[in-house]
Amino acid sequence: MQFFLDFNVEYGAHMSQNDLFSTWSREADVALGAKAAGVVENLWKCVGERRVIAVVNVETPDQLDQILMDLPIMKEMGQFVRVNVTPLRRYEDFASDVGKRLRDNN
Repeated sequence: MQFFLDFNVEYGAHMSQNDLFSTWSREADVALGAKAAGVVENLWKCVGERRVIAVVNVETPDQLDQILMDLPIMKEMGQFVRVNVTPLRRYEDFASDVGKRLRDNN
């Protein structure tokens, strides 16, 4: 199953920018490892924002939830990270479904 993930990262007043970079460095190592393993299909950092967008491919929603809970950024500063998760459907499958429904209704 493919999912679109949109991470927005903030940090509290007690945390320095260097502390944020330290956590983000550990997160980057894990994210790039997941990309090399094929779990993360695409990964982008939004310019000028503390925002990362990813497309991941996992077996189940449960697996994605477990992966998210184990990320360094979530373990170290999860209260400051918002993740929006959108399940994805291949457009080709959607188009086929629409065509079938159109044929069935005529």
